[in-house]
Amino acid sequence: MAKKLFVVKEDILKIYVNRKPIAGPWGGGNLFVKALYEHLPNLKYKIVENPFNNIPDIIFLQSPKADEQTRFSINEAIFLKSKNPKIKIIMRVNDCDARKATSGVDDMWIECSKYVDLTVFVSSWMKKYFLSKGWHCKNNFVVYNGVDLEHFKSGGKIDNGKINIVTHHWSSNRMKGFNEYEAIDKFVGINKDFTFTYIGRELGTFKNTEVIKPIFGKVLGETLSRYDVYISGSKYDPGPNHILESLACKLPTIVCKNGGGSLEFTSNNVYNDTDDLIDMLKNKRYKFKSNINVKDWKECVTNYSKVLRGVKL
Repeated sequence: MAKKLFVVKEDILKIYVNRKPIAGPWGGGNLFVKALYEHLPNLKYKIVENPFNNIPDIIFLQSPKADEQTRFSINEAIFLKSKNPKIKIIMRVNDCDARKATSGVDDMWIECSKYVDLTVFVSSWMKKYFLSKGWHCKNNFVVYNGVDLEHFKSGGKIDNGKINIVTHHWSSNRMKGFNEYEAIDKFVGINKDFTFTYIGRELGTFKNTEVIKPIFGKVLGETLSRYDVYISGSKYDPGPNHILESLACKLPTIVCKNGGGSLEFTSNNVYNDTDDLIDMLKNKRYKFKSNINVKDWKECVTNYSKVLRGVKL
């Protein structure tokens, strides 16, 4: 059984988050960090800016690596804990080698799992993926990401007499589904009853697709809600925010059979290959269904707080 990290649930806990929020469209991880900074202070946490000058109760690792957003990695966390054993190291896991056909990412996470007190995975699929590979930490939880439900909700549709398809991604990695998106691009070129819009970073390969540069927040929510059906070709996605945002907009959402966390969120509309996907579109073999009740970011952060304080979710 997982142990509680803190016995006293009402104390104000000092927490250091090894990421800072970035303005603009920057992916689901940045949305999560923004939510931590916004909601943790209302849940009896004090966010520490310099963990060496102000020793925290918790070091929260959005990633174990240092990068352009932070110079504080798990190595610094381990060092600080060696001097202050009461510190708890928490790690959120939202990446793997399968996601972008990389190597070494899984090994890095598994090695880091030797040194953390608690792990939070962004989906049950992500948790099972790593536990099957020899995960060391025994205190493991799943907390789904949130969505700004003021921005992402159902809305008025495009009135053009066509079936309007949409997707959106921050990354332009081909594993996000570009084989499928390029197939849809060809499909809408010869089937004028359909349109396809791609929002985000792309590869310059579309000929019949409307491309909208990365947008976020209210503008993104209002834009998505106007479409009729959402496609995600993303493979082995740990806990895709784009799916949560689509479901919050009440869009029928078609996902890949190898979609990872995507299938955990919605498994009603699953395609096997590009031919099957095109057939689903042509014959309208899709409908809206969500496997989960999409939560707002405040509730997401509240669930993280419950995990840290040993409160049952």
